Amino acid sequence: MLNPFKPTAGATPPALVGRAGLLDEFDYGLQQGSGAPGLLTIITGSRGIGKTVMLSEAESIAREHGWAVISRTATPGFLAGIGDDMLRLLDELGDGPPSRKITAFSAAGFGLTTQLPPERANDWRRIGSELLRRLAEKGTGLVMTIDEIHAVDRTEISQLAADVQHFIREGLPVGLIFAGLPSAVSDLLNEGVATFLRRADRINLHEAAIAEVTASYSELFTQGGIDVSPVLISKAAEATEGYPFLIQLVGYYLWLEAGRAGWALDEASVERAIVAAERRNSLVVVESALSDISDKDREFLEAMSTQDGPSAAGQIGGILKAKPNVVSKYRKRLIAAGLIESAGYGKVDFAIPGLRQYLRDQG
Repeated sequence: MLNPFKPTAGATPPALVGRAGLLDEFDYGLQQGSGAPGLLTIITGSRGIGKTVMLSEAESIAREHGWAVISRTATPGFLAGIGDDMLRLLDELGDGPPSRKITAFSAAGFGLTTQLPPERANDWRRIGSELLRRLAEKGTGLVMTIDEIHAVDRTEISQLAADVQHFIREGLPVGLIFAGLPSAVSDLLNEGVATFLRRADRINLHEAAIAEVTASYSELFTQGGIDVSPVLISKAAEATEGYPFLIQLVGYYLWLEAGRAGWALDEASVERAIVAAERRNSLVVVESALSDISDKDREFLEAMSTQDGPSAAGQIGGILKAKPNVVSKYRKRLIAAGLIESAGYGKVDFAIPGLRQYLRDQG
C-alpha cells in the first residue's frame, strides 16, 4: 500500500479529519439550484489549516452533481482568467464561436479584450450570463472557487461579487466559494459592493480534535498493516496539535519510518517521524510565512515567543519598550498576515504551530 498521506499544499488527504458535514449546505444548495444559500460560501482559517483542500472537496461535490467548475487563485488579473474559462466552457457546450482567448482585462469597466474580431468581443457579465443560461437549459450550473483572496487587489474581488449578485438576481445557477485569511475576509465584507457577501455561509476552519486525529491514524495504519501501539498513535496525534498540514506531515513520516522498519513503529521511530515533520513544517510553512515581514514585525513576534502562552499587549510593549499605539499597529498587521490571532481581550497568540519554537531556536 502506497503512503496515503499528502503533505503538499492543496493536495487532497486520505481523510478530511474534523471536517465532516462542513460542506453539507453547499451540497444541498447544488440540489436546489439558483439562490440556495449554500451556493455562496466563504471559507476562512489560518495558513495551512486546509482551506485549499476544502475548496477542492467542494469542486469534487459540484462535479458529482454535474455542475461546471472554474477554479482560480486570486492573483492579479484573475478575472480575465475566469472569463477565458467561461469562453472555453461556452465552446464546449457547442453552437458557439471558435475558441477564443482573453488577452486583456480592464478592472475599471469589466471590459475584456479577446482574439475575436471587435464585433464579437463581449463584456464579462454578458459572457457569464450566456454561459449560465446555457447551463440552466441543461439542468446544471457553474461553481467558481477563488483561493487566497487575501493576496489580490480588492477591486477585482468586489467586481466579481457584484456580477455574481447580478446573476443571482436573474435566477441564474451560479455558486461562488471564497477562501482566505480571516482578517482579509472581514475587510472584504466591509467594503462597498461586496457587502452582499455578508449573507454568505461562513466556514471557519479550526484545528481538528486530537481524538479525531488519533482515530484517523489508527484506521489508516491498520489498513496499511502497520504494527504500532495505541500509546504511540496518541503521541503522534498530539504532536500535530490538530493542525491539518501537520497531520499529513506526521502521518507521512510515520509511514516512511514504518516502511524502513518492517512495517512496525517503536518509540524511537515515532520520535524521528515527529522531528522530521516539525522540521518540514518550519521550512514549508513557518519560514515561508516569515519571509516577507519587516524587521519590526519580527521583533514583535520574538517578543511574543518569550511567553509560554497568549501575550498581552502590555507585555509586548514592555519588552519592545513601545507605546500602545505602536503595539496596536504591528498587532493588526500580523493578524492580517495570518501569523497571529486574537486570544481574548487584549491578548494574541501564534496562529501557526511551531512558530513560537522556531523563533526561540533562531533567537
